[in-house]
Amino acid sequence: MEPDAQGLTAVQRWSVLAIVGAGLLLITLDNSILYTALPTLTEELGANASQSLWIINAYPVVMCGLLLGSGTLGDRIGHRRMFLIGLAIFGAASTLAAFSPSSNVLIGARALLALGAATMMPATLALIRITFADDRERNLAVAIWGSIAILGSALGPIVGGALLEFFWWGSVFLINVPVVLVALVVTPLIVPRGDPDPSRRWDLLSSLQVMVGLVGAVLLIKELAKQPPSWPMVAASLVASAAGFFVFVRRQRHLERPLLVFSIFRNAAFSAGVLAAAFAMFAVAGMQLVTTQRFQLVSGFTPLEAGLLVTAVALGALPTALIGGAYLHRIGLRVLIAGGLALSAIGVVITVLTFDGGLGPLIAGLLITGAGMGAAMSVASSAIIGNAPAERAGMAASVEEVSYEFGSLTAVALLGSLTTAVFTAAITVPPGTPDEAKGSLVEALVIAQGDPALVSAAHAAYDTAYVVVLIVVAVILAAGTLVTHRLLRRYGPGSESFASQH
Repeated sequence: MEPDAQGLTAVQRWSVLAIVGAGLLLITLDNSILYTALPTLTEELGANASQSLWIINAYPVVMCGLLLGSGTLGDRIGHRRMFLIGLAIFGAASTLAAFSPSSNVLIGARALLALGAATMMPATLALIRITFADDRERNLAVAIWGSIAILGSALGPIVGGALLEFFWWGSVFLINVPVVLVALVVTPLIVPRGDPDPSRRWDLLSSLQVMVGLVGAVLLIKELAKQPPSWPMVAASLVASAAGFFVFVRRQRHLERPLLVFSIFRNAAFSAGVLAAAFAMFAVAGMQLVTTQRFQLVSGFTPLEAGLLVTAVALGALPTALIGGAYLHRIGLRVLIAGGLALSAIGVVITVLTFDGGLGPLIAGLLITGAGMGAAMSVASSAIIGNAPAERAGMAASVEEVSYEFGSLTAVALLGSLTTAVFTAAITVPPGTPDEAKGSLVEALVIAQGDPALVSAAHAAYDTAYVVVLIVVAVILAAGTLVTHRLLRRYGPGSESFASQH
């Protein structure tokens, strides 16, 4: 089998993809594996509503804050080394999370997991950029990478549900450890070293500035969802978020080697890819979060059954993701990205109209949603990586992952808070019911203790919240369709060379 210009045979190249794909699968699984496990975690650890939110949000918040810096650090010390360091941290943090004695310890372990994921994740895409020199082969490899991201996100609720059927809640984290150990052994044997650039500077301060902005934004959304909100906390969160993002942007413009070169966003295909990834992950994360919760708490599904239900999104996404990557040079970015987001919006609307009927139409809506996601997300990655120079592979990979994680983070923070706010406004409780019953569906069901009037009122209020959230998701996808269609107006069928068209 003939080697390429780098001396790598096809078997070696695709083996590299398999290894980094395994790492990516772990990262994306941990983004969604708690959706089905959260009710059990909340009960076992005695977590309140705020702690439950941060058990989920600590992971994407910390990851988003560190991703840009870790990508540049990978350019400096080598992406293979970063991948190995990230694997080691991820394995250790998974063990800590599995045996956490309290909610606060688990939140800290989730933050440490995010450190490992942020160290590892840009390397997965950068190593693909380095390994696959041929454009069409790389497009297919990136499409598979995108498919793995979708698959991991969709499999998270299923894996979490299946493990909870037979094991204790810590198993949802401990499952990572065997994969980490195998990858640590195999990676040095197969994955190429790459060419580190010691002149690249790692700027920790910029990463911390981004994290301050993100944490402030999450706190702001969470506080605004309360009834009534604490206005001093709203003001403090807003100031922290705005200040964090402002000083980050100002610092990048004055650094000789910034973490983020803003001029790259002038490339329409690059910007459209970033936006498409964020819109798609917002929709996937939001739908998975509220759908798994709704069908467990209202319809009485087990965690495994709820996880299997949302698998329909992945089943719909995989074929279109692979087809999109393989035939991107013929179909073009505009059709796949804007058309994919439009198809997903239609699928969400079908889900809204059928969720309280039979499972058949509901699953059809989820499959259609997934089909659109697969088409958009697989080539969004190609649009980003294909429009960045090789020496900035780490930065481009970081931007790619930030867009994914920011979409997930925003969905959990915004839609989770919106669900609570709508539930609180919609529920009508019998006289004498404690006010805590209005806080969340879980709290209402605990207080109800089988009282049919309160249970019925809580279920009806949550269904109202579920519909509102899905409508918001559909509107976001429609907006994404319009924006990306406009950006990609010159990237129709036959647009094979992306970088030449900016």
